[in-house]
Amino acid sequence: MTFPKNPILLVLACWLTSMAASAADTHPPLLVCYPGGAVNEQDAKGAMDALLRVVERVGQWPQNSFTSQFTVKADECKRLLTEQRPGFAITSLGLFLELRDRHNLVPVVQPKIHGRVSDRYRVMVRQGKYKTLDELKGKALGGTVLEEPAFIGRIVFAGKIDPAGFFKLTPTRQAIRALRALDKGEIDAVLLNEQQYSALGSLQLAHPLEAVFASEDIPLMGLVADGKATTAEERARFAKALEGMCADTEGKKLCEMFGVESFVAADRAAFEPMIQQWAGGN
Repeated sequence: MTFPKNPILLVLACWLTSMAASAADTHPPLLVCYPGGAVNEQDAKGAMDALLRVVERVGQWPQNSFTSQFTVKADECKRLLTEQRPGFAITSLGLFLELRDRHNLVPVVQPKIHGRVSDRYRVMVRQGKYKTLDELKGKALGGTVLEEPAFIGRIVFAGKIDPAGFFKLTPTRQAIRALRALDKGEIDAVLLNEQQYSALGSLQLAHPLEAVFASEDIPLMGLVADGKATTAEERARFAKALEGMCADTEGKKLCEMFGVESFVAADRAAFEPMIQQWAGGN
């Protein structure tokens, strides 16, 4: 059994940083940022290469036109964005919100999973152990999504809790490890995203779990573009190619492998409350 580790970013890792039409293009590769992800970079490269070839065919670009660069470190992502200035990137929502103004980032495409283009986060505890979030003050919180505490505080907890000061944060690279630690009583709570929460039924834990907190719906992040370095036509072409990916024979297999139903044009209005919420946390 494989517990999901937010494979969205791997599925999306398939676009170049410009609209060049030859393998000789000298622009920097698409930057793929997966903060805190439990992903072997060599494995990620293989998945990206396969996806790139499908997107090239669906989007009618020459084969081997596109390349990508992958990192699981938020600080490395920020450095590469500054140094390489890619036209397109795949980021977490937290990185998008933090770097949006600095790099003129605009959402282009979102994944749809289980009919949703939004995420939800839950704080899980052993059933009956704690009843409210307040009871977890000073307690150990684990999870794979703790690489970006500012995002967790400003967006997930809507600015009401500073996770670094409220909890003893114990980030993990795999959600299943955090859940097993919770089951054994080694930590007090685990923060899960929607995909991880949906997979709980497949786990065999000694103690039942319950949620003491659930966030509001938060839009899933996907492909973003530098609004000044790319044109509306370029962004529309990428969006069209990606929207057709899961309907393609080979593309469908890849989409199913990662649990993505389809890719849709980003609903920019859905990100506005997040942008305002982030600004209010400064």
